[in-house]
Amino acid sequence: MTTIENNPRRVLYLDCFSGLSGDMIVSALIDVGVPFSVIENAALALPLSGFAIRHEKEMRNSLSVSRFFVDVDEGKQPHRHFSHIRDMINGAGLSDSVKQKSIAIFEVLAKAEAKVHGTTVEKVHFHEVGAVDSIIDIVGAAAGIDYLNVDIVCRTVPVGTGFVDTQHGRLPLPAPATLNILAGVPLEGTEITSELTTPTGAAIVRALATSFGPMPHMIPENTGFGAGSRNLPERPGVLRAVLGRRSGDAQGTLTVLEANIDDMTGELAAHAVDRLLTAGALDAWMEPIQMKKGRPALKISVLCQNAAREHLGRILMRETTTIGVRYYEVSRMVLSRQRISVVTHYGQVHVKVSSDENGIKTVSPEFEECRQLSLEANVPLKDVMSAAVLAYHQSPAGGGGNS
Repeated sequence: MTTIENNPRRVLYLDCFSGLSGDMIVSALIDVGVPFSVIENAALALPLSGFAIRHEKEMRNSLSVSRFFVDVDEGKQPHRHFSHIRDMINGAGLSDSVKQKSIAIFEVLAKAEAKVHGTTVEKVHFHEVGAVDSIIDIVGAAAGIDYLNVDIVCRTVPVGTGFVDTQHGRLPLPAPATLNILAGVPLEGTEITSELTTPTGAAIVRALATSFGPMPHMIPENTGFGAGSRNLPERPGVLRAVLGRRSGDAQGTLTVLEANIDDMTGELAAHAVDRLLTAGALDAWMEPIQMKKGRPALKISVLCQNAAREHLGRILMRETTTIGVRYYEVSRMVLSRQRISVVTHYGQVHVKVSSDENGIKTVSPEFEECRQLSLEANVPLKDVMSAAVLAYHQSPAGGGGNS
């Protein structure tokens, strides 16, 4: 059996000209092609009760849009801690990928709220975003994005002005938590007296978007509109989602961060690189160099999305002994990639297949999966990796017969 997963060259552009909220994102995902059953199944997998979900079509400024509703029974919502929500998601019948995305979003929220209220991530408790409807919005958005298996690119995020009433009292707009979440993200300030972007909407894109800015080079395949609870006289209260695939080899620009360090141990350097990769760096590496007075040293380099530059730069300075980081933008060309599941006589393995229209192709088995199978079968790792490559070439995806 051979399973071909969606091509990561596919992209979803979130054109948030009227801002972002959790229900707008889920509504737009449904309208652009995510089956409602995907959202419904994710919601029903959670250990929550007293709610019903639905979606409807309506008209906004002559646009046909989708709107997602979470109807919650009357009653006071509990104040849930981040640890409670994390345990709830980990214990739910969700895929590991959806769990990871959902927890990543709540972790972004928890860090922002902890900073605003002067507490720790584990002690912070959620008010509005700990309610049933917000939890379902976040997990539903994670499930919908996971279903599409795409890169998320988000427009410059607009924010409003004025004040908003919360359970913490009246707060200025943009909400303090929203600004903390969007640190390092390009914002569009407006004179609109409304909360255009909520903490929930901001956290979803901060955790899952790969970049922020104008629409990338892409070939659109479908467009959806998701409505929120408000419609504004200045702008239609909808989020436009454009689903398509990247066109040509151009992948936009990325940022390279670099630091030359001559007073740090190898153990600290290895730890720093691991932290950078865990925090979202596309790649991180070390090179031996020679600095002034003939001192042997290391250059630590990081490749990342432009929006992650400040965040990863701070990690680089925090985890190493450097007193500064330089950075510059680079462009790149990449091959189209697929992740394909093949079955060998040792077990199932995923292989990454990279190719282009000129016939360039590489096949790379997933190392950790092959290593685990080699240990279980007590055979050389190279034999398992060779078997995975052979299984791909013998499969329909690789040009062979049925596997």
